[in-house]
Amino acid sequence: METVENTTTKPAPLSLSDAAVSKITTLLAEETEPQALRIAVTGGGCSGFQYALGFDTEQHSDDLIYEQGGVRVIVDETSAEYLNGAVVDFQDGLNGKGFAIENPNSTGSCGCGQSFSC
Repeated sequence: METVENTTTKPAPLSLSDAAVSKITTLLAEETEPQALRIAVTGGGCSGFQYALGFDTEQHSDDLIYEQGGVRVIVDETSAEYLNGAVVDFQDGLNGKGFAIENPNSTGSCGCGQSFSC
């Protein structure tokens, strides 16, 4: 993974729950090359914005990069504004299985939980 020095002194915009760290660590172990979790906010979805989570090997000069529980997390500066104070969790229960983001900046969301408005 190409390393871009992160010169920002900003705190991490979001955090990962212990369950999310555990699941991400398991998923990363299946990858063939070292990767980081990229979390972004993009336009779209039924409420105006949607979350994008995925593994990435590239870093850009406007990325905020931090580590939690051994997981490298990348968030671009624009997305960080929408994710400030958010918590990424992994849920594995009767109501479904998958990642969920609890975002204090969201003023509304759709029924699927994948899009939100601010």
